[in-house]
Amino acid sequence: MSEIHYIRQSGLIDNSVIVTPKVAIVNPGMYLFSVGAILIWAVNAIINRLAAGLVDPATISFARWLIAGVALGVVFARPIWRQRRLIRPHLGQLTVLGLLGMVIYQCLAYEAAHTTTATNMGLISSLVPLFAAAFGAWLLDEPPTLGTLAGGALSLTGLAILLGHGRPEILIERGLATGDVLMLLAAVAYALYGVLIKRWALPLDLWVSLTLQILTVLPVLLLYYVSHGLPPVPARSLPLILYAGIPASILAPWLWMKGLAVLGPARASATINLMPVFIAAIATQFLGEQFAGYHLIGGTMTLAGVILSQKLTLPLFRTAAA
Repeated sequence: MSEIHYIRQSGLIDNSVIVTPKVAIVNPGMYLFSVGAILIWAVNAIINRLAAGLVDPATISFARWLIAGVALGVVFARPIWRQRRLIRPHLGQLTVLGLLGMVIYQCLAYEAAHTTTATNMGLISSLVPLFAAAFGAWLLDEPPTLGTLAGGALSLTGLAILLGHGRPEILIERGLATGDVLMLLAAVAYALYGVLIKRWALPLDLWVSLTLQILTVLPVLLLYYVSHGLPPVPARSLPLILYAGIPASILAPWLWMKGLAVLGPARASATINLMPVFIAAIATQFLGEQFAGYHLIGGTMTLAGVILSQKLTLPLFRTAAA
């Protein structure tokens, strides 16, 4: 999956960055920013799958964030130093966020790529907003909505059709594939990541926060790498690692923020539903993954459920007037 939900679910984006367009008609070219970010993250899902047979998950996990951390650290060293007193009380929270977003989510995704398809990974990742809504009801006191309930039921039904290859009853007989389970756990971790960002509302610039999250967990990723016996970095894997470390971790977030600035949050967020579509199309073309009827049915139901949960915001329960 992509890092799209890091930006989307967070309350981390500066209000100064989010600028609602003043004109009613938006130039279609403005969508290139947000769609470009989605496309980069979709390709990164394919990178995960390609890396599965080429490089150890511990190697790419550590190398990817080392590249991103060093690059961002060099650029934002001065802002971090100037804000050091503001940062210090939040180092624990930044570490927890880094563990969820950069360690647990990404390591599970790389492991999942060994035993599931890129198409499945993309569609499972699309459930993050639903998981985030569930965590939000618990951690943010956001009342569950009719859309969350109905959309969740629809998405889970679609997911059962997808993972059961058109026969959901198979899941009861055989259970889920290991990769699908790992990707579900990764999606849960990423949903919690986004909700905690919103709950904590750290008073830090987006780039400073992202840089610190990476730097605080690099020792953990190094330990993970060492625990796997310091597997080598095959020369053929370098382009994959560089793509994950620079376009997917640095360029795509910048494009996404630009998209938010020129389109506004509502229009930019609508492009997120292109993610599984891009992943399925690329996986079919370049990985030889077969796109069957159950992909279309299950995938459509899953995405429809996510959209329903976002659009139908009527609370399930009425709150007592203060």
